[in-house]
Amino acid sequence: MALTYGLIKCKLKSGSVLKASRHKNEIQYHIHTTLQSNDGDWDSAINVGTNDADDLLRYKLIYDYRNSLIGQLKLMAQGFKDLTGTEDLPALDFLRGEVLDETGDWRDSDVMDGSKHAEPVASLLRLFDNARAKNADVYIFGRKYTDGPGIHDVHMNQGSSGSFINNGVDDHNDHNDIWQDGAVLVDLGEPEWAGYFTAFTQQLVPTDDFGNPKRGGHPI
Repeated sequence: MALTYGLIKCKLKSGSVLKASRHKNEIQYHIHTTLQSNDGDWDSAINVGTNDADDLLRYKLIYDYRNSLIGQLKLMAQGFKDLTGTEDLPALDFLRGEVLDETGDWRDSDVMDGSKHAEPVASLLRLFDNARAKNADVYIFGRKYTDGPGIHDVHMNQGSSGSFINNGVDDHNDHNDIWQDGAVLVDLGEPEWAGYFTAFTQQLVPTDDFGNPKRGGHPI
């Protein structure tokens, strides 16, 4: 079953803070920012990496992003748009859609140690500071918190193994799915748009119709 997925069009109300949380045998790091929209204030947890060299974040940070998706986003009202079950833009699927066309190579994150100087933390904090200073429209794709107003899973949400396998029956809190990938887009003023896209190195592609990795898969 699908989890609640969508995108929020917002302004950045607060400065951005780097926070750590333990996930099994690793520490994951997220940038948290208070988002302001017609739906009130939301939190955001945007993945920037881990302290595990065997499970790095693979990312793209593009400052001249161009895609037909932009035209749709500009017409959106402020607030959250539910895209659960959607299989076309503006929902995102890194493997089945064209959102990553002509965006260049993936880069691996640094091994995180809590420092704001590691990449992509440093670059993303600068981008968010710029967006806040310009009162820019920010678009965050991901899954809604289950315990309050917020958005997380801002990364590719397919290709994982183990407990993340989608069996098509259980609606557990975190599992693979197609057309539910997370990302951040920032409108810095015509014609400048920035895009941030991520996937973990342990996530494998290609994926099946449930978003589970196919036999013989490889990192994105």
